[in-house]
Amino acid sequence: MDIRLLDSPEEMAAVEALERLVWPGNETEIVPVHMLRAVTNNGGALIGAYDGDQLVGFVFGFPGIEETPSGPRPKHASHMAGIHPEYRDQGLGFTLKRAQWQVVRGQGLDHIVWTYDPLQSRNANLNIAKLGAVCNTYLPEYYGEMRDGLNVGLPSDRFKVDWWLNTPRVEQRLQRQRRPRLDLEHFTKSGASIVNPATFREDGLLEPFADSPLLPGLPAPLLIVEIPPDFPALKSASPDLALVWRLHTRRIFLGLFAAGYIVTDFVFEPGVQPRSFYVLSDGNRNLT
Repeated sequence: MDIRLLDSPEEMAAVEALERLVWPGNETEIVPVHMLRAVTNNGGALIGAYDGDQLVGFVFGFPGIEETPSGPRPKHASHMAGIHPEYRDQGLGFTLKRAQWQVVRGQGLDHIVWTYDPLQSRNANLNIAKLGAVCNTYLPEYYGEMRDGLNVGLPSDRFKVDWWLNTPRVEQRLQRQRRPRLDLEHFTKSGASIVNPATFREDGLLEPFADSPLLPGLPAPLLIVEIPPDFPALKSASPDLALVWRLHTRRIFLGLFAAGYIVTDFVFEPGVQPRSFYVLSDGNRNLT
């Protein structure tokens, strides 16, 4: 793949066309060429991936300001990342985010933030497990009502993740020889408990316990929260069950984040009935 910064109107028109393919169904969700050009001419970064002459992926973000106890400081807000459907699951998202990491560090910044749907296990695997981002912020109904084909019909809840670019954690995840993938047993043998163990229904869809409580024995060093392994497929098969999962996990994450927990890892367990799990660490302990 050819990975490069995009700055011409023609390149941005190709990005706009790819947006329509990735987020079909509503023109108002598309970032148009004139906005892409204005942002990139004022410190933003639009990075594209090409297979020959075809644009097959991009990541887009811009500089911003965040409030801290010591006053405002600069950050980079990563707003969009899209991959052509025929090029997914080939590591292209990781490659684009690594290029973004290089570009933003070159601007002298050390913090990138972005949002994603916490029930999308593919995004969780990339953002948390592969890139080393962390999360302790849950944003209910962040975008209000969304009308594109991927998001219509559900509350637009989001995780806001923090990617600390110069930390050993992130630098180790981005090395060509990355850490071995940890499975669920690794964490359960370390004493982690599953907050909300789910069960498969007769139709094969994963269903959470209706009244899963938070663990009464908090604080614990590690906790595990289960989510559906393929939320888009579950939503297509049962919109009502998708809403149950949204509200169920919203309550859990809001409660655990308020108690000081941080999402620090993600586990995907393949198999005939695959499973997906977030790993949360007690933020009051020393994290590595």
